[in-house]
Amino acid sequence: MPTLESSTALGASSERLSASQWRLIILASLGGALEFYDFVVYGVFAQFIGAAFFSMLDPMMSLVMSFAVFAIGYLSRPLGGAVLSWFGDRYGRRRVFIVSVIVVSLSTIGMGLVPTYASWGLAATFTMIGLRLIQGFCLGGELPGSITYVVETVPRRAGFVCGIVFFCVNSGVLLAALMNLFVHAALAPADVPAYGWRIAFVFGGLIGLLGFWLRRKLEETPEFANMKHLASKRPFTELWRKHWRAVVCGILTTAATAGYNGLLFAHMPAYLDKVLHYDPHTVAIAQNVALATASIGILIVGYLGDHVPRRLLMRAGALILVVLSLPFYSVLVAHGMDLVTLMLLGGLGAALINGTFACIIADMFPTRVRFSGVAIAFNLSFTIFSGTAPLIGTWLIGKMGTPLAPAWFMTACALLTFAATFALKGLSGKIGVAE
Repeated sequence: MPTLESSTALGASSERLSASQWRLIILASLGGALEFYDFVVYGVFAQFIGAAFFSMLDPMMSLVMSFAVFAIGYLSRPLGGAVLSWFGDRYGRRRVFIVSVIVVSLSTIGMGLVPTYASWGLAATFTMIGLRLIQGFCLGGELPGSITYVVETVPRRAGFVCGIVFFCVNSGVLLAALMNLFVHAALAPADVPAYGWRIAFVFGGLIGLLGFWLRRKLEETPEFANMKHLASKRPFTELWRKHWRAVVCGILTTAATAGYNGLLFAHMPAYLDKVLHYDPHTVAIAQNVALATASIGILIVGYLGDHVPRRLLMRAGALILVVLSLPFYSVLVAHGMDLVTLMLLGGLGAALINGTFACIIADMFPTRVRFSGVAIAFNLSFTIFSGTAPLIGTWLIGKMGTPLAPAWFMTACALLTFAATFALKGLSGKIGVAE
C-alpha cells in the first residue's frame, strides 16, 4: 500500500485532478471557509463585543472577558467533534456537513441580534455565551470533516487538496478581516461599536446558509463508500485502543499551527489597536495582507508536500517559529517596520506548518476511524493552543509587564511541534487503510 511519503516515487504527485474531483473538493472547502468566517469574526470584533456584553467592567477586563467567551467556543469543539465524527465514521461524512453548516449559520445570525448588557443585563451575556458554545460545537466537526473528505476523495494528491481546503479556510478568515475593513470604512467611528460588528455576524450567517445550499450537492467519499459495510461500530473505543499514540502526536504536531492562528488572527487585531496603539485602518489592511500571503503559502507548501516528506517541512517550519517569534514581536512593539510589510512576513512565517499539519494528522488514522481521529487531535489541539491564545496572550502581558509576552507562548507551541515531528515517520501511511 503506497504511503504519502512514497507517493512521489510512484508518480502520484503528478496525477491530475478530474473535473468531478475539483467540484467535490471546492464544495467541501467552500463550506469550511463560510463556517470559519462565522467563527473567526468573533475574534476580529472582540473589543466591541466586550464593550457590548461586559460594559460593567473596565475596558481591559471587558476585553479579557470577551476573549474568555471566545475561548469558551473552543471548549465545546472537542465535544462537537466527538459527537459529529462518531456519526461521520459510523454513517458517512456527507450528513455531518449538511447539519453543521445550517446550525452554525443560525447561531451566528443570533449572535448578531442579541441585545446588549445595557438592555438585557446578564441574560444578554449568557445568551451570547450559549450561542458561542453551539457555534463551537458544530465547528468541531466541520474542519476535521473537510480534511477527511478531501484526502479520501483524492488520496494520491492529499497534500495539495488539503492545501486547497486551508486556502479556502483562510479565505474565510480573510473575508472576516475584509468585513472589519469595510465596517470601519463605511461607518462613523461611534457606529462601529454600536452596531457595525452586528452587520458582520448577520452577513456571516447569511453566507453560511449559502454554504448549506451548496453542501446538498456533495457525494459520499469513495473510500468510505467502498468500506461502509466495514464501518466501525465503536470508533472511539477502537481509536483509543489502537491509535492513542497517533492522537497524542496529532495534538502536538498541530500545536504550532493552533497557537499561531489564535495569536495572529484572533488576538492580533485588538492587541495592535488597544495595546500597541496602531491605527485601526492600517491594522485591518495589514491583517488582510498577512491572511493573503498565508493562504498562498499554504497552497505552495501543500503542493511541495506531495513531493518531499511533510514531516521535514513541518520540522523546518517549527524551528523557524522558535527562532523568529521573539524578534517578530520585538519589531512589532518598537514600531520598527512598516506594519503591512511586517505582517506580510508574519503570514509567510508559518506556511511550512500550516501547509502540512492537516495531511499529516489525516495520514495517521485508517479510514474506519479517520474522522474521529482527526476530530479529536485537531479539536483538542485548537482548544488548548488556539482558543486560549488571545486570553493567555492578554494575561501574559499583564503578568509579565511587557507587550512582548505573547511571543513566548508562540515559541512554546512551536517547540512542542518541533519535538513531535520526530515521531511522525513511524505513524504515517494510513490513508487508504480501512482496518
